[in-house]
Amino acid sequence: MDSLDSASAVRYDGWAADDLSRALGVPRLELFGQVGSTLDVAHAAAERGAPAGTLVLADSQTAGRGRAGRRWTSASGAGIWLTLIERPDDPQALEVLSLRLGLYAARGLDRFAEAPVALKWPNDLYVAGRKLAGILVEVRWRSERAEWAAVGFGLNVTAPPDVSAAALRAGTSRVAVLRELVPALRAAALTRGALSPGELASYEERDLARGRTCAQPARGRVQGISARGELLVATPGGTVPVRGGSLVLDHAPLDREGES
Repeated sequence: MDSLDSASAVRYDGWAADDLSRALGVPRLELFGQVGSTLDVAHAAAERGAPAGTLVLADSQTAGRGRAGRRWTSASGAGIWLTLIERPDDPQALEVLSLRLGLYAARGLDRFAEAPVALKWPNDLYVAGRKLAGILVEVRWRSERAEWAAVGFGLNVTAPPDVSAAALRAGTSRVAVLRELVPALRAAALTRGALSPGELASYEERDLARGRTCAQPARGRVQGISARGELLVATPGGTVPVRGGSLVLDHAPLDREGES
């Protein structure tokens, strides 16, 4: 694996891997001082048969990645960089997984943020108009069946230098955040079916884009999302449901791309 430390010697804010695993309620925790990307480590572990709920957690990353292959460095102690391995078997749930993960994570992070956590389709979390966190879900398939999903999550605990981004409230404990975040991500990953009416209503309350005009993935005004996770954009020709691409808003908030 891509660690610079002996796994048994690594501590995460003073916590050993076994103790942190029990505190977070996960069946297995792979803890590193530094990796290239927790996503890469997680895929290797899943290939070896790591069970659902396995968590890969690193203090820092040298080659974190986000959508469209973007790469960046994740500094030690500055954030939470993790990947959760899940083994979903519900196609409907899989197609809305990123949105559901964001919604459940936002609920858990509210208590640590200076303002309610907002959501930007399809995978970003914001506070006060600035990016706080990002989600990247990578699925590995065997034939037409999902073998596993690697849920990458990157969160700014402190604001990165020279970047306009959000962070959590000063003095926030990373382990306290993990105690809220990891169960929230697991609950999202274990929920079946398309987005429920209650989930859609909760998403609407946090939707950063609803009612705003956008240039991509279609030019028009954002109307929200569908139960299948589509972005709904009102255009002169009617409402267009969009499944893929990036949402670019007119006068968009500043982003810090990434995260896991």
